[in-house]
Order: sequence, then C-alpha cells, then structure tokens
Amino acid sequence: MNYEDLEIWKIANELVLQIHQLTIKALPKFEMFETGSQIRRSIKSVKSNIVEGYGRRQYKNEFIRFLVIALASNDETIDHLNTLYHTKSLTDKEKYESLLKRLNELGKKINLFISAIKREHRT
Repeated sequence: MNYEDLEIWKIANELVLQIHQLTIKALPKFEMFETGSQIRRSIKSVKSNIVEGYGRRQYKNEFIRFLVIALASNDETIDHLNTLYHTKSLTDKEKYESLLKRLNELGKKINLFISAIKREHRT
C-alpha cells in the first residue's frame, strides 16, 4: 500500500485537478493571480500534507500532525472558494456547490482518518 491508495488522497487529487481547471478557465483574468492562486496552493497543500504524513506514518504523532495541517488547508480552500463565489468571480452556482460539497466530504474523511489513527495506530 502507498499514499495513492488512501481514499483521502484520491479525493484531494481529484479536487486539485478540478480546482486547477476552474481557476484557469472559469475565473476573470485578474483572479488567476489573486484568490485563484491562493486556492490552487491551498488545495495542493491538502494533498501534499497527506503524502508527507503518510511518509512519516511510523511515527503516530507526526502522521497526525500532517493530517491536521491537511485538514486546515482544506478549510482554507473552502474559505477561498466561498470568497470567489460571494465576490461573484465564480458565477457557476452548480460548480461552486459541487466543489463545496466535495471539500466538506474530504474534511469529514480526514477527520475520520485522524480518529482511526489515534485509535488503531501501532508504531
């Protein structure tokens, strides 16, 4: 097993691709370098911290620490998405709601994964 087998990594990877495409194609040009850039970085941070935590999985506290950072980056991504939508830079309500739903699901799954590690992890 490797990190690519983790459901949370698969969802984060899917969101990286979707958000990248959204910010390149659906936002006003000025937003590509403002909030568009921020949301791309925050969602990539989710995925990267899952990977780094997995790489340190022998150490329970390190594993959890990186997953908590991934969770915080997911929350940041939700905030950037809300900003884009509420400032009307993102006008596609269906896309906004779809991404928001998926980001909330990812946050719940990361939380559940952290709980499972706290319960079951063996060093």
